[in-house]
Amino acid sequence: MITITYYFRAGHPACELAEHNLSLVRQEIPFELVRVDIDSEPSLTSIFENSIPMVKAGPYTLQGDFSIDRLRITLGAARDRLEHLEKISDHKFQERYKNARNYSRIDRVTEWISHHYLALFNFFLFFYSGLPFAAPVLMKSGIQFPAQVIYTIYSPLCHQMAFRSWFLFGEQPYYPRDLAGIDGVLSYEQAIAGNQAGLETTDRFIFDARSFLGNDQVGFKVALCERDVALYGGMLLFGVIYALSNRKIKQIPWYVWLLLGLIPIGIDGASQLPGLIPGFPGWLPVRESTPFWRTVTGGLFGGLTAWYLFPMFEQTMKDTRALLASKKEVISQTRS
Repeated sequence: MITITYYFRAGHPACELAEHNLSLVRQEIPFELVRVDIDSEPSLTSIFENSIPMVKAGPYTLQGDFSIDRLRITLGAARDRLEHLEKISDHKFQERYKNARNYSRIDRVTEWISHHYLALFNFFLFFYSGLPFAAPVLMKSGIQFPAQVIYTIYSPLCHQMAFRSWFLFGEQPYYPRDLAGIDGVLSYEQAIAGNQAGLETTDRFIFDARSFLGNDQVGFKVALCERDVALYGGMLLFGVIYALSNRKIKQIPWYVWLLLGLIPIGIDGASQLPGLIPGFPGWLPVRESTPFWRTVTGGLFGGLTAWYLFPMFEQTMKDTRALLASKKEVISQTRS
């Protein structure tokens, strides 16, 4: 006997008509009916609110027109398919049928993740963007080994060049290159590079900027560069706001992410290459960004990327919760 899942809302006129026609067709085509009230689970309401009444019978779905003839065709096709699969002893079908009536450990883990994924994301972002700040704190406290472990872990993930990083416990929060043209602060060449001034495009200059961790005078650098701190901080900030909004903020259009998120960070980052890497044509303008613009472009990219992705994840998780809620109803009603 086929099993059909019927999505409805109590008191809905179209649902009442659909149930009446289902009862008539049931006399011709016997079936096991699983009734799912979409108001029993918020994820079901959000997904099926504009689709009820709806019937799912195997791979077949019927909604809208619940005439007797359409019900006969849909349920008849589902019955014929079931009889054929049982006749040929399709092992994959039998396995799917068995799994559909068993709420497994994987289902329970998936359900938990679908409810708590945002907290997991935010915890990861908090940990990932916060741990680099522990490195200078540890260095200042004289606990060098764990600090160096943090720098080493983040080294493949970020360039960590000292002239593009934040510093803690020093004379200044940053030490930009002379090329950045920021008045009133000591530059990297003045405070740190010393005799390497004028050799800014050499491999040695870049290597020393990456490997320099700091000292008691200039402070100790954060293990992520200024742009990355803003990027992951922007993602975390939106993640917190999204959680506080009960995940109701709508996704931004892709072109907003492109125009305000991707293009500014691309321009700000790529325009620095002629001033750092030798071999670029001499007519290209030589430029070095500033902590302000790295923070702005990194924050925009991170925040807008999260704004584009998190609502997409939420829709996927809503679909997952709705699917699992339907499965629970099938299991509870077919076992009773």
